[in-house]
Amino acid sequence: MSKTWSVEEHLEDILRSIRPLDPIELNLLDAQGCTLVDDVIVPAALPPFDNSSMDGYAVRTADVEGASEEFPAVLSVIGDIAAGSADELTVGSGEAARIMTGAPLPPGAEAVVPVEWTDGGTGGGPADSMPAHSDAPEGATGQVRVHRPVHPRQHVRAKGSDVKPGTVALKAGTVLGPAQVGLLAAIGRGTATVRPRPRVVVLSTGSELVAPGEPLGPGQIHDANSFVLTAAAREAGAIPYRVGAVADDAETLRATIEDQLIRADLVVTSGGVSVGAYDVVKEALSRVDAFRGGEEDRMDAVADPVEFRRLAMQPGKPQGFGLIGPDRTPILTLPGNPVSAYVSFELFVRPALRTLMGRQPVRRRTVRARLAGDDALSSPEGKRQFLRGDYTPPGEEDETGTVRAVGGAGSHLIAALAQANALIDIPEKTGRLAPGDEVTVVPLD
Repeated sequence: MSKTWSVEEHLEDILRSIRPLDPIELNLLDAQGCTLVDDVIVPAALPPFDNSSMDGYAVRTADVEGASEEFPAVLSVIGDIAAGSADELTVGSGEAARIMTGAPLPPGAEAVVPVEWTDGGTGGGPADSMPAHSDAPEGATGQVRVHRPVHPRQHVRAKGSDVKPGTVALKAGTVLGPAQVGLLAAIGRGTATVRPRPRVVVLSTGSELVAPGEPLGPGQIHDANSFVLTAAAREAGAIPYRVGAVADDAETLRATIEDQLIRADLVVTSGGVSVGAYDVVKEALSRVDAFRGGEEDRMDAVADPVEFRRLAMQPGKPQGFGLIGPDRTPILTLPGNPVSAYVSFELFVRPALRTLMGRQPVRRRTVRARLAGDDALSSPEGKRQFLRGDYTPPGEEDETGTVRAVGGAGSHLIAALAQANALIDIPEKTGRLAPGDEVTVVPLD
């Protein structure tokens, strides 16, 4: 009798055979979703100069000391400083420069008075009490009345206050999201060296499968697996290519996979891995010479036969894994039942994808939770069971969250899967769980 593998043994064997993808340099927007290979060092201060955080007037603090609405400080306006301005203005005693948000603080100035604390250069009352059109400086008289004092550096963003030169902007292993892409752009980086998002070819097998949107004939069902696995691969950060359903013919399946290898960093199939008469995936991939080319190439084989295994788990007992084609592309063959396929993706395919991307940790986090509901749960002895669950995180007064089983143990119950946000991980030696018992939960967030 062939060996029965544990979940951990199968996953460890997969991860031993997979290496992160080689780094490439990409333009910033193309690098979104990818993982940084090296630390990014800040080349220059950000912001690169002292600048105003408000629209207002750059002043010397001594000139507005004690200013009030009753006794405003009256300053001579020497000019405008806009964002991006290269004008050289120096603020002297009794002077002010009108300044816009983001504009460099001129020499001589020590702070910025917001325009709302002035008359806006109109000779009237406070700008924030005047009609909106009066905030504009078109009616300025060459003087501005300041109604409130400021302290040194008030409303000034200091040079290097965001990041200082020589510091680490982003650490290796960081996944580039919108904020990280923005930071790289702000410090002048137009490209990033990253591990690319892996390309994943997804296909399902079965002559009974029909594409969604098409009418069903006798004995036919809609192909859900290729959609759920493609969506799961995209959610995991990969670039998926959904091939769709392939009929139960070994040569057709072998030719389809061979055609797809040119654009695949990993291949995922569903169905045809059990012990039935029409288990086409096993038939197509078990041969030692599969994907090796002609007879003359077999002595220099670069691919191993896919190994099909029985795992001590439910759902998802039949699994397969191997390296195929000239580039030794990993292939994971999953069961055909929808829940089995999805649970298998979470346990095996997702960690493989994160390994290819160089992301840590490769596995989803686990938490402890109390089992909710009125009924006890049973689990087959000797098998590690993964039930779908509805997990509620702990509240302010609870140390642990709760989880309620959703649906039954059947591997075809995809409607229950759609209501779940977690997996309940029940060990091999646990046969029964009562309400209130603590369990291990894998949140699917």
